[in-house]
Amino acid sequence: MLRRVRLAVGTQPPGVGVPRDYRGVGARPADDPVGLFVERLTDYRASAYRCGADEVGGAIARILGERGRTRICVPHGLPARWTAPGWQVIGGGAPPDPVALDAFDGVVSGCALAIALTGTIVLDSGPGQGWRAVTLVPDYHLVVVRAEQIVPAVPDAVARLDATRPMTWISGPSATSDIEFDRVEGVHGPRTLDVLVVAEGR
Repeated sequence: MLRRVRLAVGTQPPGVGVPRDYRGVGARPADDPVGLFVERLTDYRASAYRCGADEVGGAIARILGERGRTRICVPHGLPARWTAPGWQVIGGGAPPDPVALDAFDGVVSGCALAIALTGTIVLDSGPGQGWRAVTLVPDYHLVVVRAEQIVPAVPDAVARLDATRPMTWISGPSATSDIEFDRVEGVHGPRTLDVLVVAEGR
């Protein structure tokens, strides 16, 4: 089959380079990437919170308490100071059981980075992020994003990410409007997404 394709294509001139000058199209100056990221999150119906670097554990406990989430799982590698006794750490070599994950009230994780312009959070299964199923099966997800992890736009994110890693790109709670244009949430992942943005000086 490939031989037939090569014969049909024949000798072709080198491909033309694709212009990459779209970075600023439709974007306002990223003088406040954290503020822009939070604004985009709320556009997607996610809830955004802010705290200082030494307040993460208390902020997580407060958010979970307000949500009434008590049975929590966390991926291996999440900082212990962010967790509470009784939470189950999911890790190791074997993939987690989706049925067992579904029994949790929610998951708390970190992220690889976030994108201000699109309000997107990227997970790459690194420490504190774990198996993709851990953050896709539970109906609630609380993500901790450090301010220094927020990049201005998608090209900046692509330049920093390792394309060989399994990635999940999250823009708001899971939802689809494919069926009769009615928004249905919780189809492909958590129905509720909370994001805790951590920055010095808040």
